[in-house]
Order: sequence, then structure tokens, then C-alpha cells
Amino acid sequence: MNATNPIYFVGAGPGDPELLTIKGRRLLDEADVIVYAGSLVNPALLTGLHARLHNSAGLNLDETSALLIEGYQRGNKVVRLHTGDPAIYGAIKEQMLRLDEENIPYAVVPGVTSATASAAALKAELTLPEISQTVIITRQAGRTPVPEKESLQLLASHQATMMIFLSVGMIDTVVSELMAGGYPATTPIAVVEKASWPDERTVSGTLATIARQIKEAGITKTAMIIVGEVLAGQLKSESKLYDKEFSHEFRQGS
Repeated sequence: MNATNPIYFVGAGPGDPELLTIKGRRLLDEADVIVYAGSLVNPALLTGLHARLHNSAGLNLDETSALLIEGYQRGNKVVRLHTGDPAIYGAIKEQMLRLDEENIPYAVVPGVTSATASAAALKAELTLPEISQTVIITRQAGRTPVPEKESLQLLASHQATMMIFLSVGMIDTVVSELMAGGYPATTPIAVVEKASWPDERTVSGTLATIARQIKEAGITKTAMIIVGEVLAGQLKSESKLYDKEFSHEFRQGS
């Protein structure tokens, strides 16, 4: 057995190899076995490694788990490499339960999520004072269902900033749900395709225009939808943190 080396679930980040954490980079370099999400992980992360590489894109849960368990039982250093941050739509819980059944230890190394990479691409702050102090991360129901109480229409009633994963292929439905929930047709919305990759693209508009824009751009997958007033261009919204009249632990206001 391999008592000293847990299996590591590592977030690969959104695409740019330099957005992998230092810890994640070290674990990849040290690994003997890497099982990676081949449909989304940037191949540049896997160059120059001595590890045996297994692309999980065509594997089911049983097959993926078997690779992890076999590597661990052979005394190998094993990394399960996920895109973005594995805690968000990473399907890691089901893998962890398989490892629990075998009494195999594991650890998680967080990654940069495509949500924050998309915000960076737009040069957007997702939480602006008096505009929105809440970010909702969700998805439109498709082949994977969403609990009824978490429908886009109900979540839209909060008028918060929303980051909508895995849904750009249903952009008409997304727009319809958001407007039915209370967002005005003039609400700013943006789509970032392949955030942080060399071929990254951004499309910005309003709820009234975005569906047409996305279809014209031919964007059908691997994209983040961001909606909310924080995307409006010239908002006057300054925090108290740097307000010259605001006192706090490190500064006396004027």
C-alpha cells in the first residue's frame, strides 16, 4: 500500500498553463500516474512529465476510479487532474466515494476557476458596493437536471451577479429564464469563450441582443455567461476601504 502519498485531485485552472498553482505544478512534476480530463485540460500542462498519462475523456466512472486505485495500490504518486477548480462542476465527489470504499486517502488542490478567469477577461469586478454583493454560480437545466428551486428564473429574482456555466448552447432559454425572473432586457450580459486560452473570445451585449450575438459568433460550448449590472461600463461605485473619510484598523479617516 501507499500510506505516505494520498491521491491528489488537482485543479488545472481555466486553460493558461501559468494559472496552474505552484503546488499543482509540483505534484504534476512528481507524479507517476496522471489521469486527466482530456477534453478540457490544456496539453501544455502535460509536456515533459515522466508520469504515465491516462486521458479520462472516453472513460466512465468505474474505469477512471480503477486507474486511480490501481496506481495507489502499486505505490505510485497519483494525480487526478481536473479543469478549473474541481469543486465546481468537477464531478469529484463520486470519485472520492469510490476511494472511501477502498480506504484510500486523498487530498484536493484548488485551482483557478473559469468564473474568475472570465471576470479577468472582461476586466470586471463581480461585487460592486451598492450594485451587487452576491455572486450566484449556477447552470441551466439540460441533460443534467437542476433542482426546481434553483431554476434560473427563481435565482434571477435576486438581481445579483450570475455566473452561468455549461449553458451557452441553450442561450435562448437562458435569456428567457433570466428575463422571466426579473432582469430587464437592458441588463448587461457577456459571454467568454475559452477564458485564458490563446483563442479566448468575449462577446458583450444586453439580454435583448446576446442570443443573436452568440449565434453570429458561432459559440456553442466551453464558454461562461456573466450577467448583472456590475458589467455596466461607467458605474460610480467606490468601496469604503479606500474612502479618505472612512476609518478602519490601519487608517484614520479625515
